[in-house]
Amino acid sequence: MAVHELPLERRTLHGHFSPDLEPVLTVDPGDSVFFSTLDAGWGLEGGSLGRRRFEPRQRGLDDGHALVGPIEVRGARAGQTLAVRVEELRVGTYGFTDAGGWASWLNARLGVAEGESAILWWDLDADAGIGRDQHGHEVGLRPFLGVLGMPPPSPGVHSTQPPRRWGGNLDCGELVVGTSLFLPIPVDGARFSAGDGHARQGDGEASGLALEAPMERVRLTLDIRDDLELRSPLARTHDAWITFGLDEDLDDALAHALDEMLGLMERELGVGRREALALASVAVDLRVTQVVNVVKGVHAILRDDAVR
Repeated sequence: MAVHELPLERRTLHGHFSPDLEPVLTVDPGDSVFFSTLDAGWGLEGGSLGRRRFEPRQRGLDDGHALVGPIEVRGARAGQTLAVRVEELRVGTYGFTDAGGWASWLNARLGVAEGESAILWWDLDADAGIGRDQHGHEVGLRPFLGVLGMPPPSPGVHSTQPPRRWGGNLDCGELVVGTSLFLPIPVDGARFSAGDGHARQGDGEASGLALEAPMERVRLTLDIRDDLELRSPLARTHDAWITFGLDEDLDDALAHALDEMLGLMERELGVGRREALALASVAVDLRVTQVVNVVKGVHAILRDDAVR
């Protein structure tokens, strides 16, 4: 299988989803792609003195996350499944997190004043796996890409903010190195894009921002699966299955994630649906993925050792 490298330049960057975007690279199924990313806000460098942003950008087309792509997968057809394996992630040297203004409905309930901001600037040590902010707080790094996905099949410009059944801004901290994400393909060729590097994120992404960071080096392998018929994203880690539910209503998102998990348990464990639900109640973890991107997310986790 071939290995490709995408340079970080104006030609390979975009800030929206659209099936009308021309691919910047075409790969065969099973090929790998190396690239680096800006931070989600198109930042080039950071630290206590602030950030310098990538230019030029086009208003209306580059308002969202800085994404690399689209990448066309030769032979991919709408209705098939795209397999994205995360092979390598190395964070850049800085990151940031803001505590205000990103989830106004939640801020109001928490007593955070509108417009109030508390930016944490992080120095990141990829080799040590540690981030340290300007106040001396330290966290262990667990990098992943917040956005991995394909455009809706309808023409036009689509925001990068909400996650969709074809992926996008899933913001799931489980999608670390060694994980495979499976997505229903919406358009011929797939037209896959990625970005929104996170050095670490808690489930829920409470303030609306994770530890946002550029990625110095990313390697993804893209493949096509004909043996998986999906309605929503599915992931496989080294020791667990993960199903996703997405909806503006958190209750509905939870129901979707659990519905997909019950279907997976029926297939993987050979049980009926009622038994799957009973087993899920003792073996499946339901977690709030994020609540700050208009469409809310819940992911259900079934670990391999949970049911023997």
